[in-house]
Amino acid sequence: MLKALIQTLRPRQWTKNLVIFAGLIFDGQFLQPVPFLRVSAAALLFCLVSGVTYTINDLLDIEADRLHPQKRLRPIASGRLSKKQAIILIVFLTALSLVGGYLLSPSLAVILFAYSLLMLVYSKWLKKIMILDVLVIAAGFTLRVLAGLSVIQVAYFSPWLFVLTSLLAMYLAFGKRLAELKLLEAAASSHRKSLDGYSVPLLNQYILIVLGAILITYTLYTFSAHPVQTSSVMMLTIPFVVYGIFRYLYLIQSDLITSSPEEVLLKDRPLQIAIVLWGLSVLAILYIVF
Repeated sequence: MLKALIQTLRPRQWTKNLVIFAGLIFDGQFLQPVPFLRVSAAALLFCLVSGVTYTINDLLDIEADRLHPQKRLRPIASGRLSKKQAIILIVFLTALSLVGGYLLSPSLAVILFAYSLLMLVYSKWLKKIMILDVLVIAAGFTLRVLAGLSVIQVAYFSPWLFVLTSLLAMYLAFGKRLAELKLLEAAASSHRKSLDGYSVPLLNQYILIVLGAILITYTLYTFSAHPVQTSSVMMLTIPFVVYGIFRYLYLIQSDLITSSPEEVLLKDRPLQIAIVLWGLSVLAILYIVF
């Protein structure tokens, strides 16, 4: 049962919560122990809340998941975890995360509650509406960034990063919709209602639009997000971003992934290398060069 509980929380998808560290890193506090520990605690609490929302989603989607070739193996859909056990898990982790969030920062508790409420509405209604389903996911990533900012004192944080985070979330979400549409074909709408409004050509257009916006936004960010003396050097990180988003586009177009972006992050070596090199270059520019 313990294994089923852990699987229901989907720890593989917790990689999304790494964006919580954005404010810490880009404000130059990554190497400071107290801010790092506070943001790490916020990330852990967000992982718990994320797990709760995934569990609620699985409860609401039992029948649809049983029609999916991969999601039918999830603990709740397969019957390895009962509805009663799932509800107990939801209540316990919700209380734990909200109390922990309040003790860390009242603002964090508000953000955790807002995220939980947003995901509940998403799981019940909004995920069935095309375009809105993706916009809600983008809003969830923005709340993650805010969660990291809520537990530390930040001297400067560029609003460009909020825009960039939202665009990246939309890019990954549209890519996931495209992969699901290709995988499920005629049965797609029975699994995810919003897929009934999407088509492969339409999703390709959305992805290309968002992709262009990401490139422009990140380039503008490297020009203006930091003090003048670092702006030109930050431009050196642009090639890693370009390669990363192009690599993801290649993977979803070539059917090398089936649905989830975290699957790419955990399995695709070239993309992992690009992300690591980008991260190291950013850290070097912010913490060693200047």
